[in-house]
This record gives sequence, C-alpha cells and structure tokens, in this order.
Amino acid sequence: MKERYEKLFEPYTFNNGVQLKNRLTVAPLTIYDSGEDGELTPAARNFWHNRFKGFGLYIMPFTNVHPSGIGFASPNAYDERHLETLKEYAQIAHEQGAKSVVQLAHSGIRAQADMTKGYGVVGPSQELFSGARALSSEEVAALVKAFAYAAELALLAGHDGVEIHGANGWLIQQFVSETFNRRDDEWGGSLEKRLHFPLAVIDAIDAVRQKHQRPDFIVGYRFSPEEPGEKGLTMKETFALVDALTEKPLQYLHVSLWDFYKKARRGADSRAYRMQLLHDRIGGRLPFIGVGNLYTADQIAAAYETGFAEFIAVGKSVMLNPDLIDKIKSGREDDIERQFDWDKADYYRYTPAMLEGTRQGMDFYPPSKQFALRYKSEEY
Repeated sequence: MKERYEKLFEPYTFNNGVQLKNRLTVAPLTIYDSGEDGELTPAARNFWHNRFKGFGLYIMPFTNVHPSGIGFASPNAYDERHLETLKEYAQIAHEQGAKSVVQLAHSGIRAQADMTKGYGVVGPSQELFSGARALSSEEVAALVKAFAYAAELALLAGHDGVEIHGANGWLIQQFVSETFNRRDDEWGGSLEKRLHFPLAVIDAIDAVRQKHQRPDFIVGYRFSPEEPGEKGLTMKETFALVDALTEKPLQYLHVSLWDFYKKARRGADSRAYRMQLLHDRIGGRLPFIGVGNLYTADQIAAAYETGFAEFIAVGKSVMLNPDLIDKIKSGREDDIERQFDWDKADYYRYTPAMLEGTRQGMDFYPPSKQFALRYKSEEY
C-alpha cells in the first residue's frame, strides 16, 4: 500500500469509547431491492456479499421506521417481525469486519401511497402535489417514538448503532425546512420550533440506549446543508442545526453531498466549500463524515487530506468495486473502476433496479461506458 493511503487506515475512538479501525465508511447505498416486508432478497444478498470488507463503518441504507414512511423498496424496522432481517444485516457487516449502524428514516411527503400499508402520505404540512396530509401534533409525537422503537430493534438485532436520516428531503429535513414545514404549533414556525422534531428524535433514541445501559451504542445524524427555492434551507440555517446537534449526545455528524468540493450557495461565503464551512462550524465538537463523488484512492486520500472531515464515506466506488479496499491495500489502485461496463455487468452484482437506473443514465448511479448521463440532480 502506498504511504499516502496509510492515514486512511488510522483508528478513531468516538466520545462513547467505541473505536473504528479506520477512517473509511460505506455510504448508505440505496439498492432499491427488498422483499414485501423489507426482507433481504437473493439479489440484495449477492450485492452486499464481501462488498465492504475492510471498511471501518457500514451504514445500512434507508430503513423505514413506520409504514407511512415507505417510499421505495427498502428494509423495515417498525415491528418485531423485522428483527430477523435486521439481524441478518448486522451479521453481513460483522462478518466483513465493519461496525454497523442502521439509517433510520421516513419518507414523509415523498412516500408512495400504494406502499404505506393504508396509512396514506403524511408530512409536516399538507401538500397538494403529493396528496400528503398534515400530521397532527399527537401523530408527530408518535413518530418520535417510532424512531426510538426502530433504534431499539436495531440494538436488539446486534447492530452497533443507528444513523438518524435528516437529509435528502425526507421527513426529518421536511420538518427543518420552511418550504415544507408551515406549522404554527410546537413543531413548526420559528427555526427553533422546526428543529424540535429532529432533536426530540435524538433524545428519544438516547433514552433507549440508557434503558438498555448501552452507552457504546452509536448514534449519528445525517443532514443536507442546502435546498433550492426561496424558502429552502440555507447554510445559515444549517449552521444553527449543527450548533444544536453538537449539544446532543451524538457520536458523529454526516453530511450528504453529491460533490465533496461543492461550494455554498446561500447563507455563507459562496467562494468557500460547504465541507470546510461545516467542519469549521462543528469546531471539533464531533467527528464529521464527508462524502461526494470520490472514486479513486487518490481522490479519497485527497479529500481526507483537506482536513474537512475525520471520515470519508464512499458510495459509487463501492458500487463499482466490490473489492475496493483490497485494491487500495494491495497496490492495485490503478484497477479501481470509475465507469460501469455492460460487457462485464455480472462483476458488479447490481440489483435489477440498479441495472435499470444505470441503463437510463441516472446520476444516482455511477456512469456507464455505453449509456450517456441523462438525468442529473442539482437539488442538494
């Protein structure tokens, strides 16, 4: 292994005493493949097999905390019957030597009505375009408990922690955003009240680990720094969120970005990188996971060398390289792939939905050699 990469494999100890063996994290990869009740399928097992061996932390993708929050084929964690699937995910991670955290999420107004088990689509406020109805104050409080119950299931299933998904326009971010949260009760209005929901979720999950006397159970939080639109989130509001999060008993913060080197749009110096601005705001109070379009070993190392993050999360390169860490450690970094080659599609072990998304040219997946990029997201 080249000397430049050695620093990526230095251990890190969280504030609760848990040590990760290195600074490399598997970003939560949405593979759009689960059974009718969120269970693992043969295609999903094939995809996850040995794919993140050598990483310090594996973030299990979007896991539904309530049936009203289902927006696509994904794992569930809202009933005891989901324990077996959660245990299998934990086993998959631990067999590969990685700590495992479950990303707890709810789609909110972006849920699919035909998937929500009769609950319909709900959100902070009524939305005509999606048909979402506004949650009552009591229902919001019940969803806080749902996040906590999902965390308890993750703990009982043997996972090392959970990550609260407050990014990418899902329910928690909807509560923080003035665009989607137009409430005038305890859950909305001022920025302080819009932060009430995510902070209540953190407190409820912390109460679960106290109940089980598990201070070693990791709790992280993921967020998106900005939104488009006149009332969309700006860096200024995200700084306030960061300040509030660093006062909570969390182990890490995790940003969601398409590009590690994306610059701020509003609410901060537009000449500065979002990653740097956020890291400076955190000020060492919690470790920070950075991410964004990093494929090669040199790109990953360069991102870490900026000092903008204590950990680097890798997503698309993990999709393309089932043996990414082995390539880095064995001096085969030149073999790391950056494009999907349909002539050897079996090598990547993609699920059917991932293959179709790649064929369509969606930038949610790595680009392919044979099909041009057709759908590019600029939302976050």
